[in-house]
Amino acid sequence: MAAPRPASRPEPCLYLVTPEIDDAAAFAGTLAAAMGAADVAAVLLRLRPDGENALTKRVKALATIVQDKAAALVLYGHPDLVARAGADGAHLAEIEAFLAAAPGLKPERIAGAGGLVTRHDAMIAAENGADYVMFGEPNARGQRPAFDAILERVQWWAEVFEAPCVGYAARIEDVAPLAAAGADFIALGNCVWEDPRGAAAAMTDAASRLALAEAGA
Repeated sequence: MAAPRPASRPEPCLYLVTPEIDDAAAFAGTLAAAMGAADVAAVLLRLRPDGENALTKRVKALATIVQDKAAALVLYGHPDLVARAGADGAHLAEIEAFLAAAPGLKPERIAGAGGLVTRHDAMIAAENGADYVMFGEPNARGQRPAFDAILERVQWWAEVFEAPCVGYAARIEDVAPLAAAGADFIALGNCVWEDPRGAAAAMTDAASRLALAEAGA
């Protein structure tokens, strides 16, 4: 069980992670429904590989849905497309990629760091201006650390560092423990898109669990 949330941390927010998008028009309705069901601070847009023009069109097709809700649109990788496509920043999934891309994104754009295997990697990212560090996201093979290890990493970070951290929830049930551990943002991915109740219902559930966690229930 996670220790109580550090009193110095702000209230946590939801961070939505999309599946790999190939057809933006087909996904737009689902994304809008999810965004309309809960307050979302940011959306991490994952794109299926394609040419630069095609990727840019996909980003632009979904940007309004996100940004009209006052949420940040962050691209998974593709730091070179951020400005051109009208996104708010990029998430870099390895420390080397983050260090290479951050100078071109900062200070106008968000530079997020993920894929941080060690504590040292996370500290290096923060020292180099990461707007957040993410713990617990699946790797390219869909693998991730045990949930207890993710909670421990989030708690350690929240107690020691001021830079925001994102805790990745593989299940809706993970939202409250991650919030209690001190995550500033709770990332939600496949547990939303694959929920048999639908994405909107999953987001409503996540927001309810987050509200209860904030209230100390």
